[in-house]
Amino acid sequence: MQLVKTERDNLLRPLQTVSGIVERRHTLPILANLLITKTGADVSFLSTDLELQITTHAGFGVGSDQVATTVAARKLLDILRAMPNGEVSLTLSDKRLTVQSGKSRFALQTLSAEEFPTVAQAKDYGASLSVPQKTFRQLLGMVHFAMAQQDIRYYLNGMLLVVDGNQLMAIATDGHRLAYASMETDASFARQEVIIPRKTILELQRLLEDLDDVLKIDIAPTQVKFTFGQVELVSKLVEGKFPDFQRVIPKGYKNHFMIGREELQRSLQRAAILTSDKFKGVRCLIEPGQLKILSTNADQEEAQEELEIAYDGDSIDIGFNVTYLLDVLANLKVEFLQVSLGDSNSSALITVPENDNFKYVVMPMRI
Repeated sequence: MQLVKTERDNLLRPLQTVSGIVERRHTLPILANLLITKTGADVSFLSTDLELQITTHAGFGVGSDQVATTVAARKLLDILRAMPNGEVSLTLSDKRLTVQSGKSRFALQTLSAEEFPTVAQAKDYGASLSVPQKTFRQLLGMVHFAMAQQDIRYYLNGMLLVVDGNQLMAIATDGHRLAYASMETDASFARQEVIIPRKTILELQRLLEDLDDVLKIDIAPTQVKFTFGQVELVSKLVEGKFPDFQRVIPKGYKNHFMIGREELQRSLQRAAILTSDKFKGVRCLIEPGQLKILSTNADQEEAQEELEIAYDGDSIDIGFNVTYLLDVLANLKVEFLQVSLGDSNSSALITVPENDNFKYVVMPMRI
C-alpha cells in the first residue's frame, strides 16, 4: 500500500523536525522509531522519548485510507539525505516499509503502531497564551546558556517559565550565574511557574524560526505544549522548587559602568587563551577611567588587557569564570552593556541600558 509520494525535500523537512529527540540507545527499542500515521492526504510524523513528544503534519498522503506504522528514524533520515533530489515514495507491505526513488530501493523493518507509547496529553491547561515565534526564540536565547547540565539539583537542569499578569519571564541558573529575561503578552493570567527540561528548551531553539508567526503555549500542572506552524511539541515538566530568583538579583549597587559588548568580548576572548583548562578565572581590576583584565596559567604565562571606561566609582579587584562572561556576551545582541558591582565578594549584575527586560548575575571567584 502506497503511503506517500512527494519530492525528497518535502519528506525530509518533517522528518528532520521530529528526529532530533530520538535517542540511538533505548531500553524500549520502539522509541528509536517514528510513528507515521496517514489519514487520507494528511500524514503525521511523531517521535517521543516519553518525556518529550514532537508531532508534525504534511499533506502528501496517497489514497483515502487510514494506516499507521513505525520505522527506524535514523535509518529513514539517512537514506533520504543520501538520495538525489527527485520524487520519493513510501510503500507499506508485509511489515516492511519500502523507500523508492528512481532506481534506488530500500526495504526497512517496521514495528506495530499499536505498541508505540505516546505521551498522554493533559486534559486541562491553566494558562494558554500566544506570542510571536521570533520573540519567544529571542527570550530563550537570552537565558538558555545559564541552565545547569546534569546537576544533582535536577530542578536546575531546565528553565523556569513564569506567567504573571501580562508578563512572561524566563529564568535559568546553574548555581554560579543566573539569567533573567522577560516580555509582555497580549493577555493577562494568574501567576503560574513551571520548570521546562533542558532538552525541551534546546529542541525549541532548534525548531523555532525568526518569524512573526504565532506560537501557542499551553501550560498544565505537569505538562507544557507548544504549537507553531505544523509542529506540536508536548513536554513533561520538572518537579521541584526553583530558587527564588528575585533574591539572587542584586539591588542598590552604586558602582556602574557602560561598555561596548564586542569590545569587552574580544578582550575576554584574548585573555581566556592564557587561562588554565580547569581554572578558567580572569581577574578584573576596575578603577576610575579603566578596566584591566588579567589572566595567568600554571606555566607562569600572563595576559593583560586594558579598556577605557567612563567610571568614577570604587576601585574593585574581582575574579570571574571567563566562560560565564563570554556566554552572556555571545548571546546578547546589543551594542552596549551596563555592569553594576558592589565589592570584590559580591555578584556582578550585567544589564542592558534603559531595558529592564534582561538581567544576568554572575558570582565572583577567588583568584
